[in-house]
Amino acid sequence: MGLIWKKRKLEIRMLILVAIEDELKRSELPNHQIEYIGVGKVNAVFNTLNAIEKHSPHQIINFGTAGSLDTKIKGLVEASRFFQRDMDASPLGFEVGQTPFEQDIEITFGRGGVTCGTGDKFVTSTPKLKTDIVDMEAFAIAKVCKLKNIDFRCFKYISDNANSEAKDDWVDNVSLGAKLFIEKINNLKN
Repeated sequence: MGLIWKKRKLEIRMLILVAIEDELKRSELPNHQIEYIGVGKVNAVFNTLNAIEKHSPHQIINFGTAGSLDTKIKGLVEASRFFQRDMDASPLGFEVGQTPFEQDIEITFGRGGVTCGTGDKFVTSTPKLKTDIVDMEAFAIAKVCKLKNIDFRCFKYISDNANSEAKDDWVDNVSLGAKLFIEKINNLKN
């Protein structure tokens, strides 16, 4: 698990954040610290900050489900570039995805992977800001990690194609990615 003691406080080298237990149960990775952060950007920010305060991680890994906007993208993928797909201040002259008065609309940690658009709407059709995959937490976690100078990785299991069948597909597939993620975590080098 990679635990160290620092100033009488237990530090976690790798902290895994998951929105809901249906995506990954703690019992499936008993030697890792897993925290459930809830669904959506506000829950993700609040509970990520709480987890950082509690564990002082060196690295945060987010695992969960995502919809794919590209039917060729399937299985477990690593997202490496994060966008806020539902930020739209375009009437004020900002780009879709750009938070007003902030320069960057993209957050990255320098790794290869797919693009991920995060928003508080479950996607059933193509959003204005097109990315490879869509989810509801990754951008928020990535932004907290960037601001706190914590390394961040994100693995998403493609549960649906972000189309009219997405709801039923997600319900059927929400727990199927755990096995692939566990294999990935066991093969990661810290």
